Amino acid sequence: MAHGPVPGAGSTSSQPQHKPKVHLGRVIYIAVVAAIGGFLFGFDSSVINGANAGLWYQLQVTNEWLQGFLTSVALLGSALGALIAGGLTARFGRKRIMTLASLLFLFAGLGQALPFATLDFLFWRFIGGFAIGLVAVACPMYISESAPAYLRGRLTALFQLALVFGIFLTNFTNQLILSQVPDEPPLSGEGMGLIAPVATNNDWLLGLQAWQWMFLVLLIPAILFFFLSLTLPESARYLVSKHRDDEARVVLKQIYDEDVEARLTAIDESLKGEVKPKFSDIKGAAFGLKPIVWIGIWIAIFQQFTGINVFIYFSNVIWGSVGFSEQQSFLTSTIQQSVNLVFTILAVLLIDRVGRRALLLIGSVGTAICLGGVTVMFATSPTQDGAPVLSESAGLVTVILVMGFQAMFALSWGAVMWVLLGEMFPNSYRAAAMSVAVMANWLANFVVTELSIPLIGVSIPLTYGLLTAFCVISFFYVLKYVKETKGVSLEDIEELEKAEV
Repeated sequence: MAHGPVPGAGSTSSQPQHKPKVHLGRVIYIAVVAAIGGFLFGFDSSVINGANAGLWYQLQVTNEWLQGFLTSVALLGSALGALIAGGLTARFGRKRIMTLASLLFLFAGLGQALPFATLDFLFWRFIGGFAIGLVAVACPMYISESAPAYLRGRLTALFQLALVFGIFLTNFTNQLILSQVPDEPPLSGEGMGLIAPVATNNDWLLGLQAWQWMFLVLLIPAILFFFLSLTLPESARYLVSKHRDDEARVVLKQIYDEDVEARLTAIDESLKGEVKPKFSDIKGAAFGLKPIVWIGIWIAIFQQFTGINVFIYFSNVIWGSVGFSEQQSFLTSTIQQSVNLVFTILAVLLIDRVGRRALLLIGSVGTAICLGGVTVMFATSPTQDGAPVLSESAGLVTVILVMGFQAMFALSWGAVMWVLLGEMFPNSYRAAAMSVAVMANWLANFVVTELSIPLIGVSIPLTYGLLTAFCVISFFYVLKYVKETKGVSLEDIEELEKAEV
């Protein structure tokens, strides 16, 4: 249930909330650099959408389950990265883990672009996913710990904004590369379950095929993130947890333009007795975990069970299967991610005004309506070889519904989940709880992604009908269990959990 906000950073419930004086430029710089991890997250996870047809043809992958696994293996890496990221950030610091992730993205981009065979592609895809798992925990945690309470929602949501910008730019660069491929007869994907023809297999620059260049573009932001991450200060909370109070004081003075001793004391009090996060800290009576941890896990699962990544990873294949040309499929995917970007910006602007819980409820209703409409359009269209074929008018309506779904997801579940996971757990076990919740997000992503191609092969309306049902369920779950954390300082989250409904 929702609760009113608890007073600000380092305060008690009897003290008035005030807006602190901050070095705004420095605060924004710190958040923006950390958010580049989100950009790499989005870019590396979604680049496969443009490259998969060419990749499948190049590696001669015809099995539907293996086609899905070439994408979803990254999610297993993400789950592992998320699971151990909490311990790594607690031991080595948030900054070092972000720097490590930038190097892993660099190597993964090269490996995915230049595979020798299916097995080593799977390895590098897994490494890229592992880096995603690291930044999915470290970056929102770092931003939420560095941002003043009154800016925390918007600044932490920059991670999701950068993520969707990465997805958008991936679609844009994929389409740009495809448009530059020499005009020659492309290879046929017939017999492989692919869009025919497969132009991404045509050679482009330096004798490399178009799909390979789609992966190589990843190297640019990976190198940028590496060098910029070196300029960031370490999290003050991490430094205090290591009893490095003098360094923490210096970091806090970079953020706040006022006396920081009270904040230093508040952090110290909130972390008192903590040495490192242990999974034993989150054990509880509710099926082995604390209730708040289960809430975080289910929020993470519901975000994936909306089906958003079915569109991110396989939209080109889906659109091709219902009659769109390859160019139309790429263009539709690019437009969809433009909508994603615009509405994520809107979410960043609204999240500290409307609140987290309200946006989730709005998003559950909106995504359910739009996906329900998509289900009806596919179910009522004539079929050819077992797949629905959309008429021109039905195709237009379906595209509009998909854009509506993307808008509602971006406005709500896309941005809000990362903000909530970064702030909803008490300091004493935040890292461990966040690791478990983010791992659940990626395992749910793996399930949805691995089942997508086989389910779509069985029935496209069934696939979208199931996703619609999960959107409906998510509404009632949020209504009953999710509390509002808008304006609550990280030091006061534990008091929020104790507050009466």
